[in-house]
Amino acid sequence: MKIQTKIAVLLVGLWANTSLFAQDISGLWQQIDDKSGENKAQILLKKDSNNLYTGTIIKINPRPGYTPKQLCTDCPAPYTNKPILGMNIITGLKFIKDKDYDQGQILDPATGKIYQLKAKLNQNGKMLRLRGYIGASALGRSQTWIRLE
Repeated sequence: MKIQTKIAVLLVGLWANTSLFAQDISGLWQQIDDKSGENKAQILLKKDSNNLYTGTIIKINPRPGYTPKQLCTDCPAPYTNKPILGMNIITGLKFIKDKDYDQGQILDPATGKIYQLKAKLNQNGKMLRLRGYIGASALGRSQTWIRLE
């Protein structure tokens, strides 16, 4: 094999490995409220053995004038009357391509509604843009989450 071919193969391999690591959204994220812009909660995203992501509330941030609910009273089964802290609010989120994720679901514990979910990781991997919707993506809400190091 020529040296140029070896170098090209090596560079492609390095690029593939780097892009795979850049895609992973596992880790701790700060949820930013889409209406108030305030820090709402900290969510731990983990990839399971099926390569699907789950997001668990690990901390609820206190905010002036707001007392967070302790239990998910308006949520459907299996979330009904369960503690919000420790709850999996994201399930089934799947890496699609590049920095895009789709086919997940997200629960809003404040309203008890479950939305379809897609997400996109920004270029440097520090921000995650989530879109929760019912039916068409145009009919939904977006949030930007910040990666906590």
